[in-house]
Amino acid sequence: MDIGKQMLVLMRHGQSLDNEQDLFSGWRNPALTARGVAEAHAAGRKLKELGFSFNLAFTSKLRRAQHTLALMLEELGQPTLPVHADTALNERDYGALSGLNKTGARSLWGAEQVHLWRKSYDAVPPGGESLAMTAARVVPFYEREIAPCARAGKRVLVVAHGNSLRSLVMHLDGLDPEEIVGVNIATSEILIYCLNKRGHIASKTAMPASSIA
Repeated sequence: MDIGKQMLVLMRHGQSLDNEQDLFSGWRNPALTARGVAEAHAAGRKLKELGFSFNLAFTSKLRRAQHTLALMLEELGQPTLPVHADTALNERDYGALSGLNKTGARSLWGAEQVHLWRKSYDAVPPGGESLAMTAARVVPFYEREIAPCARAGKRVLVVAHGNSLRSLVMHLDGLDPEEIVGVNIATSEILIYCLNKRGHIASKTAMPASSIA
């Protein structure tokens, strides 16, 4: 892989206890499972093997993302890398769904409604956020804090969550609300964006978890 100076790497955190139990997490703060810890270590080793190093990193205020990032930086040999943590990168707030098993939620509200809450752009779960509402905090933060660093030639690592990253990918890839429904980012999946001299996306490489271990 040709690793240029202008590089943006996105990764979803490793498996959490809520992921393991198939629960809606949202702004809950579960720890990583043993598998999640292993996924984080493997991701860091893989990036180092490919020749990656970073100038700074961004993450959310939730510990599953912060722990994943810390373990990756250990493997990269960059444990003191500057890290900026912000609630703007938190997972979407699932409101009344938070902490519920997804099968149980389907029995309460129906499979079609739960699918809309999970995957559509505009549907808002009770007391929570739609993907559009998540994007309304993620994208401005990206444009204000992350994009200028990447455009300045810094290699940037972002470790966040399934939906905060989906909203960012929608922005970066120019996807419409219908297209984002089919986008899923698995735990420990890595997305690598190479930028041109103008800061625009030149190429994208997806590394699923199965290719990292």
